[in-house]
Amino acid sequence: MDKVLFKNRPEVKVKDNLLPETPGVYLMKDANGRLLYVGKAGSLKRRVSSYFNRPHDARIERMVSEIRKIDYFKTDTTLEALILEALLIKRHRPPYNVKDKDDKSFLYIEVARDKFPRVMLVRGKSASGGRRFGPFTSASSARIALQIIRKIFPFSVHLPEAIGKFKRPCFDYEIGLCPGTCVGKADRRSYLSNIRNIEKLLSGRKKEVVRSLERRMKASSSHLEFEEAQRLKRQIFALQHIEDTALIGEDAQASAEWRGPHRIEGYDISDISGQSAVGSMVVFTDGKPDKNEYRRFKIRTVIGANDFAMLQEIMRRRLRNRWPLPDLILIDGGMGQVNAVREAVTEFGLRIPIVGMIKGPDRKDTRLVGSVTGLLDKKVLIQVRDEAHRFAINYHRRLRGANFVRD
Repeated sequence: MDKVLFKNRPEVKVKDNLLPETPGVYLMKDANGRLLYVGKAGSLKRRVSSYFNRPHDARIERMVSEIRKIDYFKTDTTLEALILEALLIKRHRPPYNVKDKDDKSFLYIEVARDKFPRVMLVRGKSASGGRRFGPFTSASSARIALQIIRKIFPFSVHLPEAIGKFKRPCFDYEIGLCPGTCVGKADRRSYLSNIRNIEKLLSGRKKEVVRSLERRMKASSSHLEFEEAQRLKRQIFALQHIEDTALIGEDAQASAEWRGPHRIEGYDISDISGQSAVGSMVVFTDGKPDKNEYRRFKIRTVIGANDFAMLQEIMRRRLRNRWPLPDLILIDGGMGQVNAVREAVTEFGLRIPIVGMIKGPDRKDTRLVGSVTGLLDKKVLIQVRDEAHRFAINYHRRLRGANFVRD
């Protein structure tokens, strides 16, 4: 006898009458067995149950009304669930995963066709003609996945013309993420081996990668190449103990009430007629301040009061750092400020929604301009704006005080 898992929807049947607490991928099907939707989960039980236990937007409610059967695949980790989700979406193109989307909106991981292939995130068309994996439904999850993979199999993000041209090793090299392409230290054979393992991992072939590494480790030991054997052992251990709590957290956030952008960055400028000019960057993660991610900038290149140029300087400096990319940028200002920031963002080949915030004609109503969608919570954006303003003002006052003492 079938067990009823959802009291409000007894007609929905679940594989084995069980939803495990493990990571995995779930498949929603209609009465005819047609696949409606594929999703990943850090906990299949919590994630799938959330569809039936709380309200959703109209599109998801429509999908839920069509569900009659739920299948799933368990995985060892959420990272593997993310990869399997992308493979199944590519293979089946379920309507509720791809509906209302064109090819430009899909996110892929691409391995470039370089001498030392880069591994990067791209939207839409190929950036380099290289091999692509995806589509991925969450930009933040795809970024976290690449961060996890890069810790196990270091890869280069440097353009081909920059390989070996750095005067000193890049920061990523210092923390073990870059294999030394920056200063020409990378061994190409070893590098390409890492790339092949990354491609296998992104193809859902983790067990094959582990077996290959184990064979190489044994061969290295037998040839008394103990340093290489230890390196391979560390990679095997890392693959078998993937720390993907960030991905699990991201999945839990998807089940929570917050439905806006995962990472919002807010920017503001503070100066007096261009003097002691500073800028602030604050970060809200899932609608909450993330103060460990705040950054401040002393304006270096702009003389005089020019908010547009100051915002561009800050944005260029911010994007040169390898901090997580935002899902939304909020600027305290109108379309002039929005366009200035968009110009700087475009220079880096990125497309990030940018919203400006201005006072209405009566100086009371706050209006949004730019990339405004229905997913934005205006109250949260006002908090981001106010926090960016507070952070900038405090830094500006500190600098003015220091300058006053020196004078």
